[in-house]
Parts: sequence; C-alpha cells; structure tokens
Amino acid sequence: MLRLRRAGPHILPLMSISRPERPKPVRRFRSGVALDAIDKRLLREMAEDARLPNYVLAQRAGIAPSTCSTRLKRLCEVGAIRGFHADLAPEAIGLPIQAMIAVRIQGSARSQIGDYATRLAGLPGVINVYFLAGSVDFLVQVAAASPDALRQFVTDHLSASREFATTETSLVFEHVRGEL
Repeated sequence: MLRLRRAGPHILPLMSISRPERPKPVRRFRSGVALDAIDKRLLREMAEDARLPNYVLAQRAGIAPSTCSTRLKRLCEVGAIRGFHADLAPEAIGLPIQAMIAVRIQGSARSQIGDYATRLAGLPGVINVYFLAGSVDFLVQVAAASPDALRQFVTDHLSASREFATTETSLVFEHVRGEL
C-alpha cells in the first residue's frame, strides 16, 4: 500500500510504505576489518543477485550453508552489507519525475550541518541524500508525481527554509546503474 501525504492542492506519494520517524544513516564499513577471499566472493555474488538462497551462496563460495549464514551475519555487522531492499522503479509507484537538487547551507547554520542530512532524508519523496565536499553541501535525489509536485517540494521544503542558502534542481532524464 502506498502512503500519500496532502501538500496543499497536491497529493504527494511517499517513497516507502513505512518510513521511520528519523531515517537511519547508511551503515558505514568499519575500517580495519579484514575480508578474506570467501567474504569477497559472497559480496560479489550478493551484488549480482541479493535474492540468492543461502544454500546457493554457500555452494558458489565452497562453504557449508551454516558457515555462509554466519559470514553473512558478520558482513552485515561490520557494514560490508549495508542492507537489503527492493530497488523500485519510481514510475511504477506514480513518481515518474526524478531530480537531483544541489543544496547549500547558510554560513550561520554550518555548526549543525550534520543534522541536515537526516532532516532532508525524512522529507517526502527523498530517495537519497549525499553529504558532499565542494561548492554545495548536499545532493538530494527526489522523485515526484509531476513537475508541479517537484516545484512544490522545492518551494515548501527547501526555498522556504532559512537554513538553506541556495538550491539548484536538475532533472534526471535517465539512470544507468554501474557495475559495483
């Protein structure tokens, strides 16, 4: 079931069925954790097809299924596997417009810059938030039902906020996934 939120005259679909109150940051890989050849093989197999059953992963890595389960659990704990999710086509859930919005924070708000990533990630229609070095502070990937809904998102959530100095919106024509 797709949840909807009313925003003035527009109804904006939210990107997830049950979004937590405060989005969780992406789990970071613990530096200094050693991964052996079997761990790396499991990661490659999971990157190709995360829906493989445990027994198939174990067979491909040449280990017992119980060992495979233990290793997968450890890979999750150390952040090598950051999560499992369905990669949905936004068009399939009524969000055919995608955009990347570059956001720059006001100088006076820089002391709380780390909090803004979580705040941005909690907004309706936000797919990803990237905290950057360079001329902009964040790159926000959003999906919207229409150009009007995208404009409304930028106006209501970004331009109206005193903490954000500038925004620049670029429409996404096509998304091509890399091989990682």
